Amino acid sequence: TIQVVDKAIELKEEAEKQDNPYDSVWAVFDKDSFPPRNFNAAISKAENNGIGCAWSNEAFELWYVYYFDDCCTAISRSEYSKIITRRVRKTGYKNGKKEYAYSKKDPDMRSILLKCGCDEKKAIRRAESQANTFQDQKFHLHNPCTMVYKLVKQLVGEDKDLVKLIKRKLAEK
Repeated sequence: TIQVVDKAIELKEEAEKQDNPYDSVWAVFDKDSFPPRNFNAAISKAENNGIGCAWSNEAFELWYVYYFDDCCTAISRSEYSKIITRRVRKTGYKNGKKEYAYSKKDPDMRSILLKCGCDEKKAIRRAESQANTFQDQKFHLHNPCTMVYKLVKQLVGEDKDLVKLIKRKLAEK
């Protein structure tokens, strides 16, 4: 986790030195089996260095679960792929046949979710609502929780602060 954040800081600083700064820099990682101290330190380090942090506890797949369900109870990381597979099949994707099985490395996962009739805005609301239930800095205990929604909001142009920043930069040119 710290290595991901350190690399993001390094890339951000390199771009700034070349007078070609990024509008936004993100580190994406899971809780996995990292010690709580390391996980929390990585998140704090990212925040202290202006790096967006799209962390998930326990796993990134929680973000996909939010496309289907409002999840507020901790689920083992081994269960996420089963839930996603079952929920995608239930929508009738690939005629609901058993041939569909969630794959972590599937580059088409977002389009699969959208083809299943999932609502990305609803997933954002669900993830944000759950994240807002936690009020402390003990991130390792925030389970289930994912901050991927913040990154997705930027990617789809719904982060008002980033939109203002980009507009300001364009006006200055």
